[in-house]
Amino acid sequence: MSNIEKIEDFYRNKYNWIPENLNKNIGHFNVFQLDTNYANGNSTLPYSRRDFYKISLIIGGSHIEYADKVIDVTGSTLVFSNPFIPYKWIHNNNVERGCYCIFTHEFFHNYGNLQEYEVFQPTGLHAFNLDEEQVKEVEALYAKMFEEIKSDYKHKYDALRMYVFELLHMVSKIKPLTKNENSDINGNKRISLMFTELLERQFPLDPDHRKIKLRRASEFAEHLNIHVNHLNRALKATTSKTTTQIIAERLLQEAKILLKHSSWSVSEIAYSLGFNELTHFNNFFRKHADLSPLQFRNV
Repeated sequence: MSNIEKIEDFYRNKYNWIPENLNKNIGHFNVFQLDTNYANGNSTLPYSRRDFYKISLIIGGSHIEYADKVIDVTGSTLVFSNPFIPYKWIHNNNVERGCYCIFTHEFFHNYGNLQEYEVFQPTGLHAFNLDEEQVKEVEALYAKMFEEIKSDYKHKYDALRMYVFELLHMVSKIKPLTKNENSDINGNKRISLMFTELLERQFPLDPDHRKIKLRRASEFAEHLNIHVNHLNRALKATTSKTTTQIIAERLLQEAKILLKHSSWSVSEIAYSLGFNELTHFNNFFRKHADLSPLQFRNV
């Protein structure tokens, strides 16, 4: 139910295993070849925020959706993803090859501040077209990463950090890709869909009585990396409702389901829906349903 894909989730979902050396206190780094069979199946990396960094070299076509923009990835492209910007990556049938590395913030502890680099800033530029010579240079760096990660060299992780910094400095000289010129036309619709995806991903609530993570408009806006006013305008334009109205309607719907079809107490339901005080939940439910939760359950 979490809206953040953790690095453990990445390994579990993609490879069905978790590395023994995955210790996020000291940092983690790994490098992979892109699975083109997977990429060319019209696959989609779901829209979410990750808790790790990723640098991807893609030879071929796909596109990336952020909350308020779309970036087409064509030809040869180097893309920088970070924990601060949620995104959805959609591959098409034209991916020829690629590779990527992933790493945690802790991996660079005492080796420089990643957030000082524009490619890892929320307002920065994240995708860069490469010419043939630049592709050769990047692929050579990834080849060194693959060789180093398998070696027994005691300072190999220092070398891997150096290769990442070489990529960071390289792109400072390359013109970045910009969002599609017509992407703003459907920006409101895209924001609305992504908001709905974040909202619905929290339901149904499971028997573990997990508590929903997002309840306020500002929390959704933060996860979408947009201003809350931008979110409100987008939802108003596409649904004629405010963000608060939509959230309240969905909470009420789930509350009714739990009251009628679960054995949870009213207090348990209130807690799972993010109400810290039972009286707040009772007032909310009565306001929107004209009945108290117990009255609704017994009707």
